[in-house]
Amino acid sequence: MNKLSILILLFGFLSVRLFGQITVDVAENTFKVGGLGGEEIFYYGFAEGDQLVFNFQEVNGKELKELEIIELPSSSKFMDYKTIKIENKILNIPRTGIYKFRFINSAVSGRICKIKIQRIPASDATKNFNTSIYWKTIQDTTYTPKTERFLVKSDTIAQEIYSSSPQISSTNALNENKNYQVVDFVLPDNTISWSFYIGTGSEGKTEYDNARNNFTQSAAELVSKIPGYGPLAELALTGVSYFNKVQGNDNVKYWFLSDENTVSYFNMGLQSNPNNYKKGDVVNEASQMKSPLKGKIYLALLNDNTIDPIIVTIKITAIQVIQQWDTRTINITKVISRDVPYLSK
Repeated sequence: MNKLSILILLFGFLSVRLFGQITVDVAENTFKVGGLGGEEIFYYGFAEGDQLVFNFQEVNGKELKELEIIELPSSSKFMDYKTIKIENKILNIPRTGIYKFRFINSAVSGRICKIKIQRIPASDATKNFNTSIYWKTIQDTTYTPKTERFLVKSDTIAQEIYSSSPQISSTNALNENKNYQVVDFVLPDNTISWSFYIGTGSEGKTEYDNARNNFTQSAAELVSKIPGYGPLAELALTGVSYFNKVQGNDNVKYWFLSDENTVSYFNMGLQSNPNNYKKGDVVNEASQMKSPLKGKIYLALLNDNTIDPIIVTIKITAIQVIQQWDTRTINITKVISRDVPYLSK
């Protein structure tokens, strides 16, 4: 037998193997790939030892920018550019797996594509291999370290920051003393609120003592938990007052002032200066203050009695929150869901 006869027989054998009954159709599709970066993707499974037979045609004879056959996850097995037609491209399948068929169009108009995908099984054992692809959702979890500050502990402290009982002369004092006086105090660091009590004469002082006694009897638990806690601390922290308004013969005008310039205006007799945090004309008064919360505060007092001097009881309490912070490393969890193809067993 000559060489030509041998070649003819070999070609005939291959033709029968390729196009005979042993060739199994996987897919035959006609589809459109959109313009300007349009993409179409198909997935099919193949068995170990298969031969993959691939045919492609752009129906209108136009070029398709790119097509590629990829063995998942990322092994490119065949790629072609500016393709119009591919006939009987054969790929050997070394292992059972999933293959991705990817078609990309960069032209303005779409491309009508026709594909036929077949497989030649290695044996009868894989002839009925299921080429269908199924999908499942899996979650990938990553952990990213991050440094954060955290509160170790927080202590609440009640502190009396000012206490005095000044005497203020009348407007016609024989000793020519002034009928006004300015005192000052400094709010401690980390003040969150403060309160004051102002009372004139014996009535004002007695009411302060009554409030302190009433509070001690009804709030023993709080007194034990927070050092220095009393009726003014309760007022500063919660706004609840144990102080009652009283009737008396003496009154006092007061202004909480913001700075030394404002104090200078006051000393010049300009008591109507608007730069004050709070003012009043009272026999006694107790009030919670939410601002300011830092710096020096001036309290101006004025006696408008023409004959008698007055004694003013002044009490001021601040609430401080002292916090201790530290740093620690935590893991920020990020979960990403993705769909992955798989073959049936």
